[in-house]
Amino acid sequence: MSTPRWSGIPTFMRAPAATDPESWGELDIALIGLPFDGGVTNRPGARHGPRAIRDASSLQRQYHHVTKVNPYEICNIADVGDVPLSVGVQNDLEKVKDSIEAFYAELHRKDVIPLTAGGDHSITYPILCAIAAQQPVGMVHFDAHTDTWDEFMGTKYHHGAPFRWAVEEGLLDPKRTVQIGIRGAQNTTQGWEYSLEKGMRVIFMEEVEEMGMDAVIAEARRVVGDGPTYVSFDVDAMDPVFAPGTGTPECGGLTMRETLKLIRGLRGLNLVGADVVEVSPPFDVGGTTSLAASTVMYEMLCLLAEHKSKVLKEA
Repeated sequence: MSTPRWSGIPTFMRAPAATDPESWGELDIALIGLPFDGGVTNRPGARHGPRAIRDASSLQRQYHHVTKVNPYEICNIADVGDVPLSVGVQNDLEKVKDSIEAFYAELHRKDVIPLTAGGDHSITYPILCAIAAQQPVGMVHFDAHTDTWDEFMGTKYHHGAPFRWAVEEGLLDPKRTVQIGIRGAQNTTQGWEYSLEKGMRVIFMEEVEEMGMDAVIAEARRVVGDGPTYVSFDVDAMDPVFAPGTGTPECGGLTMRETLKLIRGLRGLNLVGADVVEVSPPFDVGGTTSLAASTVMYEMLCLLAEHKSKVLKEA
């Protein structure tokens, strides 16, 4: 990080590159790009998200101004590159799922916590297939949509369904799952109904406003408890004013300040991984969405590093 920010090969947060799997055993946290948008139901472009977020993340620094945490001092962190997906594989959604799962399974075997930049939201399902195969996880999910639809146009591998299939396959504990910021009209109510029927805590945006951020944080912490928890952040959780570059924008979302407060409120949870998804640079304005996503990613990195550092000290 002592080199000029505009120079060198871009990596997430200007962290070291570690693309050789043989070196992953030395890591505590892996920063990963997942350039895939074959699961979108409308506007594409999220396959370019990781590259744009990497570039924007050069603006991030080391010490968190609130917690004073420097994640790089307490954990071994590196950018392990992008999940390799050939053009041929990208056109076969089941092969995509298998390729992603295999990549994350290798990291999981080496006890490395993944922090991912997507990519559309369908990527979270195969990530959970890898890291929650032995034990279901809880989840704090920021989004405008529940992403618990059924099949869409003949496939279950789309960005509106990852958490339905994660629940169905015992990877995600619905009673330890909270979905924050849900809003916007839908052509079917199946997603809302599925989440509620399975016991997920769905906090629609109107309730977020009524409760206030402190109460939302308290509720999220109550729902997930002390068990292993994954954090998934779709940038359309934010209002399009703050994140215009996304495939399915919904007006009336979170502000950037509200977003930062909510994420910081997860400090101390038993976190096993996180992702930031649905950045679509072709629809972005002046890099606004990529900067927002890289900021969210840094905030998550601080949370993950604090937790991992605690686990290492207790081992």
